[in-house]
Amino acid sequence: MTDSILSKAATMEIPINRNGDTRTAEDDSLEQDLQQVMVSGPNLNETSVVSGGYGAAAEVIIPTCSIKGPAILFNEEYFERRCGNAPKPAHAMHPSSSNPSSMSEETTRGIAVEKFDSMKKWGINTYKCTKQMFSERFGRGSRTVDLELEAQIDVLRDTKQKYEHVLGLAQALTEHFCSMVQTQQALGDAFADLSQKSPELQDEFGYNAETQRLLCKNGETLLSAINFFVSSINTLVNKTMEDTLMTIKLYENARLEYDAYRTDLEEMSVGPRDAAALAGIEIAQQDYHVHRDKYERLRGDVTIKLKFLEENKVKVMHKQLLLFHNAVSAYFAGNQHQLEHTLRQFSVKLWRPGAERPSWLEEQ
Repeated sequence: MTDSILSKAATMEIPINRNGDTRTAEDDSLEQDLQQVMVSGPNLNETSVVSGGYGAAAEVIIPTCSIKGPAILFNEEYFERRCGNAPKPAHAMHPSSSNPSSMSEETTRGIAVEKFDSMKKWGINTYKCTKQMFSERFGRGSRTVDLELEAQIDVLRDTKQKYEHVLGLAQALTEHFCSMVQTQQALGDAFADLSQKSPELQDEFGYNAETQRLLCKNGETLLSAINFFVSSINTLVNKTMEDTLMTIKLYENARLEYDAYRTDLEEMSVGPRDAAALAGIEIAQQDYHVHRDKYERLRGDVTIKLKFLEENKVKVMHKQLLLFHNAVSAYFAGNQHQLEHTLRQFSVKLWRPGAERPSWLEEQ
């Protein structure tokens, strides 16, 4: 392209302006365009190549100082027109031997292959597990069952459901009792106000105001004990038991995968034994051992967590049930001293209605 431009330029007549300058209006506009491109154009030191691969994008920065682009060709044409046969820049005569674009293509291709393999494995695993699940539902396939562990899991789920019922009732009791205490406090204030404004009934209003205030004070103490009871039960049900149930869910998924790959290996073992089949059986055996190890590991984790959960549940409930019984008995017996002693015995902080409830960490 450059040679054709030079040959064409050699046969053209170069006009001379009235001042003897060989610069033309075309040269001036060409130089102005070049300066504008160099100032306002994009940064030519680097370029960004983005390629997507199954939901992710890989961005590779490629240096372009050694790439011969349109801007460089434009500069060379202008250089030849201005300077004739002057030597070209070294980087234009000797292009770089490296090819960053091919490197970026290889990187992008590697990411795409990796994503495709991951998607393929996920699809195969999902298909096998779905097939195994439907086979078990319709009674056509066999499943691995640990009778003792399954019984413990059923007991845990039933226990959690019953504890959630107790927790709901305790929370309702707290709300109702809190309303009663607030009403007693308002009633005591009304009696005290009427005692000052009714001289003929001052003593009677005063006795009732003092009684309501005492009941309100004892009610606040009982509320502190009940709130501590509710907080502890909530932690046991929604944190400790829930954590164990999450591990059980992982164990059940691992059991389904293990049975799916076990069934797949059994079906391949009774088929033909050619070279392709033997290679497939070897791969199936490797997958079977991987999922069997995962299943056995999670089964051990579930067994340990169930044991620790049972010990923790007995310890927590023994303390909370004793606290609840002593506090309620002392309140309805009118024993203020015993009620306060119960809170000190279990290190329960006093909570008043209308105030912000203490957090579980503060109560501990």
